[in-house]
Amino acid sequence: MKPDTRTAMGDLIRQVREAIPFDTPADILCTGICHGCSVKLLEYLDLELTEWEYRLEEGAQPTLGDLDRLAKTSRKVYRVLQKNGLVTERTGS
Repeated sequence: MKPDTRTAMGDLIRQVREAIPFDTPADILCTGICHGCSVKLLEYLDLELTEWEYRLEEGAQPTLGDLDRLAKTSRKVYRVLQKNGLVTERTGS
C-alpha cells in the first residue's frame, strides 16, 4: 500500500536532510570553481524543507504536485553540489 501524501512528504524531507550536507561550513562551500552558489542554494532548500515541516505539523495535506516540486528542487540542488564537489554520486536512486 502506498503512503498518503503527508507521510510521503515527511519521508522525502528526511531523505533530503540525510543526503544533503546542510551543516557544511561556508569556508568549505566557497572553495574552488563554483557552478552555482552552494551557500544560497542550501539556505533556500533548508527554508523550503523547514516550511514543509511546519506545514505538516500544522496538519497540511500536500498534493502530489507539492511532492514533485520539492523532489525536483532537491535534485537540482544536489546536482549543483555534486558539480561543486561537495557531495559524491549516490547509487541506488
